[in-house]
Amino acid sequence: MSDGLVAAVAQAFAEDGPIARAEPGFRPRPQQDQLAARIAQALDGREALVAEAGTGVGKTYAYLVPLLLSGRRALVSTATKSLQDQLFLRDLPRLAQALGVPLRMALLKGRASYLCRHRLAQAQEDGQLPDRFAVRALQRVARWAQGTKSGDLAEIEGLDDRSPVIPLVTSTRENCLGAECPEFRACHVMQARREAMAADLVVVNHHLFFADLALRDSGVAELLPTVDAAVFDEAHQLVEAGVQFLGTTLATGQALDLGRDILACGLQHARGLQPWAELQASLEHTARELRLAAAGSVREVRAMLKLRWEERAEALPTPLQALAEAARAAAAALAAVTEAAPDFARLEQRAQTLAALALRFAAEPAAGQVRWIDLTAQQARLVESPLDIRDMLTQQRQAAPRAWIFTSATLGDDEALTWFTASTGLEDAAKLRVGSPFDYPRHARVWVPERLPLPNAPGHPAAVGALAGRCAAALGGRTFVLTTTLRVLPLVAQAVGEAAAAAGRPLTVLVQGSEPRRALLQRFGDGRGCVLVGSASFWEGIDMPGDALQCVLIDKLPFPPPGDPLVEARVRQLREQGRSPFDAYFVAEAAVSLKQGAGRLIRTEHDRGLLVLCDPRLRQMGYGRRLLAALPPMGVLGEEAEALGWLAELAAAH
Repeated sequence: MSDGLVAAVAQAFAEDGPIARAEPGFRPRPQQDQLAARIAQALDGREALVAEAGTGVGKTYAYLVPLLLSGRRALVSTATKSLQDQLFLRDLPRLAQALGVPLRMALLKGRASYLCRHRLAQAQEDGQLPDRFAVRALQRVARWAQGTKSGDLAEIEGLDDRSPVIPLVTSTRENCLGAECPEFRACHVMQARREAMAADLVVVNHHLFFADLALRDSGVAELLPTVDAAVFDEAHQLVEAGVQFLGTTLATGQALDLGRDILACGLQHARGLQPWAELQASLEHTARELRLAAAGSVREVRAMLKLRWEERAEALPTPLQALAEAARAAAAALAAVTEAAPDFARLEQRAQTLAALALRFAAEPAAGQVRWIDLTAQQARLVESPLDIRDMLTQQRQAAPRAWIFTSATLGDDEALTWFTASTGLEDAAKLRVGSPFDYPRHARVWVPERLPLPNAPGHPAAVGALAGRCAAALGGRTFVLTTTLRVLPLVAQAVGEAAAAAGRPLTVLVQGSEPRRALLQRFGDGRGCVLVGSASFWEGIDMPGDALQCVLIDKLPFPPPGDPLVEARVRQLREQGRSPFDAYFVAEAAVSLKQGAGRLIRTEHDRGLLVLCDPRLRQMGYGRRLLAALPPMGVLGEEAEALGWLAELAAAH
């Protein structure tokens, strides 16, 4: 059987095969053939396989083709909802048609992605919306709701993920009425689950996968035992997603939502029977007090901040106790009117759960767990989580024999892919590394300037910006500057503009945070006359093929931030194991992040470009060799004149 599947996969990717016939631009790549053949073997042998595949290998087709030809029932998980949509709407239909394979496929997202008809009706009746934009958004949702089949909010063009309307028209595990809901038969969440259970191939995302295994709320836990293969694309994001979603979370937003729902339901179904406004005000007040205690001296929050639990531990028990009491008072009031409407029993359950969570966080954390606080402008989230996903994944792998495939462009910087396998318990899995088919030595150059200040020196951001300005001026724009922190963005951006103007080539400098990411990328366009300065969210998932992006500068080595509570906990764990946290964790993390950032530069076999690493430690410290070796094999430049000459050559060819 195995030889049959491997042969069928090889034929599918052949020069005269069905994919080449269906897609005129397709060219066979030995690396893709190797990866697809190994995945076919793993499927047949029900093996665990960890496969790193460099940029341009075509790993999506390399796992989808064996899956489709095997006829096996499969779950595919990827990093984001937009990648899910790409697989489901573009790649899978195209391949199934090319291969002539009948395929029942389904897309499964979390509850917050689907319209809840019952809550939409409540929101329209309730009318408590913050502003006219929200009123307009609700009207758009209501119009779309009349015609949608899937109920997936992604169908609504331009609906912002952060819109205050979304929580009003979607359900959560806590507020869903289940079989008692008047709209249960037409429920989009239930429909998506039914379709998933009937499909041959189901596409999910990492967050949903872990959240569901922890809460059994979206259908993955029922689905997983029925599949023969589980494939995780963009697997380098798996551990972070798992740690976030396998943990226990108490968010102040939960209390605000509960209070709002109690008030709306109380006034609608049991007006005058309980002090609904007081109960809501109490929940709101205690939630705000908890957020203030969690924030401490932090006054302004622009992006999400991760705070150490120890810094706030003494200030939290009192507001947590107060929140528990407010939730218990609400539960008691709701219990007295449960006969009035099915919503009240669910609200009572939510209030009891909130009280239990508050008391849990008021007590000491469980052994082997780490706690921290995520702080945003809107709320505080208290999180208690395991440090890695070893135990959970091992448990799932032992539950039944099936193939487990994990693939990404970056899974480590050694042959054993230790960075990934150690935190997932996959040391025993088969491993494969295939390099990129791109001609990096001819098409790409890397330069480490030696005369820059050290990264912790006050003049470093301005020096990076000035250098970026000179590079972008030589190239005519088409440049990204990637920073490791948000804090330095304005300093770098200002220096870029000044240096470009001094070189006689004024440039448009686009800065992360000034507009949404999609809008910035649209303005960047073909890159002419543009420099984009961005941090974490631009390091990966950005695809700029062709000449639009030909120079990428990285301000400093992306070591994990030492003050991060998860980082501190991992350092303690490694020390206890007798391992070096610096080698085993900091350098390994930096190598993977560096590969991700560098991956923005060369996206097709014709792309050419320059990678500038603005951290002199790469030349000065022993670990610099290890980090440079982790990058694709680019030509190395020594001086600024060489770098500017290479950029002038690229500009002339444009």
